[in-house]
Amino acid sequence: MNIQLYAIGKTDQKLIEELTDIYTKRLGHYINFDFTIIPDIKNTKNLSVEQQKNEEGKLIMKQLETSDFVILLDENGKEFNSVNFSAYLQKRMNTGLKRLVFIIGGPYGFSTEVYSRANSKLSLSKMTFSHQMIRVFFIEQLYRAFTILRNEPYHHQ
Repeated sequence: MNIQLYAIGKTDQKLIEELTDIYTKRLGHYINFDFTIIPDIKNTKNLSVEQQKNEEGKLIMKQLETSDFVILLDENGKEFNSVNFSAYLQKRMNTGLKRLVFIIGGPYGFSTEVYSRANSKLSLSKMTFSHQMIRVFFIEQLYRAFTILRNEPYHHQ
């Protein structure tokens, strides 16, 4: 199985980029993982929030395959602790999926089309984080989940 993470817009913060790279490399020891940045929409000042979400949604939909299991990182999604998230991942992997796809939307969330395509929604917290910070938090949690599944000492109970 391959885990794919898509995110709207590149980060302009070197520290976020560096931390993302650190955990992406660590994660590569456990599973095929790809992190893809979908470019920001141009001229967003001329678009309403709905138009911006729809344009981003079109770019997201182009990335998806019919067989993908798609999980949106969304404030209204299901919350897990780290151990339960690792069990959730194991369950998904046991189904024989080719690609498990996670998506971080832009600053306004997702279009109706993307919500309709999603198989599930996941929330990392009741708090709101920037869509750039979520990248680091989520990739670290993926890494943590795999260390939990392998009974490695990274996660302390």
